[in-house]
Amino acid sequence: MIRLRYFASLRETLGVGDEQLDLPDGITDVASLARWLQSRDEVWDATLSDHRLHAAVNQEVVRPDAPVSDGDEVAWFPPVTGG
Repeated sequence: MIRLRYFASLRETLGVGDEQLDLPDGITDVASLARWLQSRDEVWDATLSDHRLHAAVNQEVVRPDAPVSDGDEVAWFPPVTGG
């Protein structure tokens, strides 16, 4: 089981803040997990295909090739701007 979290505008666009699911077969890294989630529908595809998104595994910001394992928490969030 993995926990997925979506923050800020992602939460609003996708209509979900977090969810838990069994790690699908063949999913080994953040990129493959994102592609699997994108297959849900067009909104998921458009939202998670944004190259500016950041991902974190177990609260550590990672690159798309970072491994994902059973028990992990994976979070996505948009780029942060400030002034």
